[in-house]
Amino acid sequence: MKFAHLADCHIGGWREEKLKDLTIQAFSNAVDKIIEENVGFVIIAGDLFNTALPNIDLIKEAADILRRFKEKEIEVYLVPGSHDYSYSGKTMLDVFEKSGLIHNVMKLNDNKLEFTEDKTGVKITGMMGKRGGLDKHDYEKLDKENLESEEGFKIFLFHALLSELKTKDMEKIFSMEISSLPRNFNYYAGGHPHFVKVVDYDKGKLAYTGPLFPNSFDELEELGNGGFYVVDDKLNVKRIEVKLKDVLKFKFNADNKSVKELEEEIIYEILSKDIKGKIVLIRIDGVLSSGKPSDLDIKGILSRLNEAYVVLRNTNKFSSKEFEEVEIEHGDIEDIENNVIKEHLGQIKIYDFDKIKEQDFVKNLIHFLDKEKMENETNFDFENRIILELKKIL
Repeated sequence: MKFAHLADCHIGGWREEKLKDLTIQAFSNAVDKIIEENVGFVIIAGDLFNTALPNIDLIKEAADILRRFKEKEIEVYLVPGSHDYSYSGKTMLDVFEKSGLIHNVMKLNDNKLEFTEDKTGVKITGMMGKRGGLDKHDYEKLDKENLESEEGFKIFLFHALLSELKTKDMEKIFSMEISSLPRNFNYYAGGHPHFVKVVDYDKGKLAYTGPLFPNSFDELEELGNGGFYVVDDKLNVKRIEVKLKDVLKFKFNADNKSVKELEEEIIYEILSKDIKGKIVLIRIDGVLSSGKPSDLDIKGILSRLNEAYVVLRNTNKFSSKEFEEVEIEHGDIEDIENNVIKEHLGQIKIYDFDKIKEQDFVKNLIHFLDKEKMENETNFDFENRIILELKKIL
């Protein structure tokens, strides 16, 4: 018995169209590799899509790709992730499940999870991920007795960052303790933090696959490409990389340089490398000795890179002396959002909330208002949908 473990596919997750295309190509590539591995079933630990209601073209492509598993009689088991999750409870995953392409294994009734048993005899269950750590309350209420006493080979899917496995740059990101997970499982399939990690836990393995395709500049820079795991019944975990494009990284430091000196250095470096068909990353940091960042001829530099597949640049830490004292907050959008909410808690009295409940309430409002208009939906229908959903929370 073998199975494949994927997570954080984030299909459609990039604004850049060429990179958005790579998210669906990565999924297609992974499915082909999984079929070649002759696995018994597939598990996805959240965030198949980057949003609960993705673009119709992405939905059609993903459905066609998942149908390949169906044709090979390979079942797909998953839990929704923080991006798949919708406060209305409706996501495209429901449509896929109705059509028999996937099985959502989070079957929660009266705080008890049920198992879904694969034809191989493996028993699978799990908890979905929610934005802003709202799933923590679900874990606190979860009755774990039946989960832990069940016999057989068991897999638990979860979509959350565990405090004990945080890296230094994740210190401010919400997490939960590993003790929140039920014990006595053979394999814990993790998603959400985009790092690659396998550790021994309880009587089995706990694993994070990382993204199927990097979902940000930093991830492209650090990981280069994505991947997934193939696991056998003896818990041997094999990582299979999904490489679609070579990633070429450039890093330039502006300290003690004029704009002209920096520009000449960048042009010299990029002209010395083969960029054809590659993802090119340009990171510029440091403080110019003279001139302003806006004086740098970015358009001229990019015009020399038209043979690249795509060019991304990061100038978050690039400044001049006149702006050196200005501090800008960087980091994960959700972290910044959480910090802003915390700073303003209790300033306006709406309900008799304690601060924890007020924070959850504000997060819910933010994410309800972060809805996108669906394809072919009129403005009138869109506004009515938002109003109805807001009434539920208010």
